[in-house]
Amino acid sequence: MGITVVVGNFKGGVGKTKVAVMSSWELAFKYKKKILLVDLDPQGNASTLIARSLGLEELNKSIFDGFQKGDLRDSIVKDNEFLHFIPAQVSFKNLPKFLYTNFDNEYEQITYLKKLLQPIKSEYDYIFIDVPPTLSDYSDNAMMASDYVLIILQAQELSLEGAETYVKYLQFMVDTYDADLQVVGVLPVLLRPGGRVDISILEHAKNVFGKPNVFNTVVKHLERLKSWDVTGIKNNDHHDRNAHNLFIDVVDELLIKLQSFEKDGKYNE
Repeated sequence: MGITVVVGNFKGGVGKTKVAVMSSWELAFKYKKKILLVDLDPQGNASTLIARSLGLEELNKSIFDGFQKGDLRDSIVKDNEFLHFIPAQVSFKNLPKFLYTNFDNEYEQITYLKKLLQPIKSEYDYIFIDVPPTLSDYSDNAMMASDYVLIILQAQELSLEGAETYVKYLQFMVDTYDADLQVVGVLPVLLRPGGRVDISILEHAKNVFGKPNVFNTVVKHLERLKSWDVTGIKNNDHHDRNAHNLFIDVVDELLIKLQSFEKDGKYNE
């Protein structure tokens, strides 16, 4: 069964979408793993970046269609052998209304994505879920459908508070709804590499979350990552390769952490 990872923080603009997309990209094209990226954000930024990078001019599929049909298979874009994705469109903003209209039971509302992913998990090595930075039906469904959460920590106080809130809410989901997921780690994203504030926040995060839980790899502020939003993901020059190598390091560390959890029996119970 594909290992499912939600990339999260309750603070917007911290790089969650870029990490979800680039982790999916490197696992697919560097490691030749079968990857499914699920876009749960009605803004669809992850969908747009993946489509642009794969040369797809138009997306006619939507995760909301799959939710309404009760089957996600027809919503999967499969133009590439290794990297598949389920796009989100603006219409997905109606998810809360759809869930409340069709399910009286709260548990059924927050586990609907888990139910829809179950028949297709065996077709993938890893599934990544990108979510909006809000306490919402989107985040609830993502948590309940996932095996792990990768928390993104930008080096600013509000991001640290968002990460702490995320962990507290995660514990609430475990205690209240028996969510079966673990924090695989906290990935730092620096605004100004070497800046005193960044270093201070990073050290504080190690105290809050535990040093072993904070990634050694740090995503530095790279202009090339911003330019890919416009051009799509490229691999044309050394700036591109530096950005790819950074996320290969992220993926390498993520895989080590995931393998450690598997070794401890999470998937062998």
